[in-house]
Amino acid sequence: MSNYIVFDLEWNQGGTVREQELKELPFEIVEIGAVRLNEKREITGTFSRLIHPQVYHKMHQITGKLINLSMEDLENGDPFEVVINDFLEWCGDDPVFCSWGTLDLPELQRNMDYYKMESLSDGPIEFLDVQKLFSLSFEDGKSRRALEYAIDFMEFEKKYPFHRALSDAQYTAEILQRVPEKYMKYVSFDSYVTPKDKRQEIHIVFDNYAKYISREFSQKEELLEDVEVTSTRCYLCHKNIRRKIRWFSPNGKHYYALSLCDKHGYMKSKIRIKKSEDGGYYAIKTSKFVTEDEVEEIREKQLKTRKRIRHLKQTDNKNKRK
Repeated sequence: MSNYIVFDLEWNQGGTVREQELKELPFEIVEIGAVRLNEKREITGTFSRLIHPQVYHKMHQITGKLINLSMEDLENGDPFEVVINDFLEWCGDDPVFCSWGTLDLPELQRNMDYYKMESLSDGPIEFLDVQKLFSLSFEDGKSRRALEYAIDFMEFEKKYPFHRALSDAQYTAEILQRVPEKYMKYVSFDSYVTPKDKRQEIHIVFDNYAKYISREFSQKEELLEDVEVTSTRCYLCHKNIRRKIRWFSPNGKHYYALSLCDKHGYMKSKIRIKKSEDGGYYAIKTSKFVTEDEVEEIREKQLKTRKRIRHLKQTDNKNKRK
């Protein structure tokens, strides 16, 4: 059986007068805390370690105000490689990582890369974003709240100081224990390591939407010409369906399309283009069936995009004639 590993990281950063930020390591992890849960979401252990800084030796002023740690506290920490190897051994086989939000897992991998440690995975990592699960379970599913807000909302006792790794992991674990079982299937995917071929691409269908994470492409134009990326297939009957509004983009990063399935109605598709850690491009496409009101919103968005593009072209032509 897999263990749920609810973990939290605290990190320092460069950018002080004496220590400039390293591009390959903007955030150096200085503390890791975790709570291990079994398949019944019962707590079976905790992990807490300080990490001796090896890159940034001054506490950044913003970090110092946020976390309850000083550089003196970190003097007794162990090297990063030692702590992480101990942590991964403590996690056991096939851990399901869980965190408040999406930031911790990529930063863990980025720090591991810096120290040339073996990668956690050769592709995207499936994990539980407890911040998202809280929103799905108790609010509107779209909002993303601070951890302390969620603790207040749940009326949990504030037994530990916030902004320490183990404390925040314990609070996150308490919330995860209260998430109804029906929402536990709403997994997230960390794409610090992107799919490198079709075999690794992610296709997943939830109750009310579908998600696709593409393999990596060297050029954005190549990505947008890929049939799988731009297809609008009904994720319920698995048939290619007619597009009523072709792909358009209001900003060059997000693309929208509207299609009509004879059986299931209007389906909105959205492509977000992301840049990978090694400079390539990949797409995250979501598709969901929408109401008539949402159909009108997409049409309005397309109309505004067309007007903006027309205005830009007219302005450009005027400038050329001057």
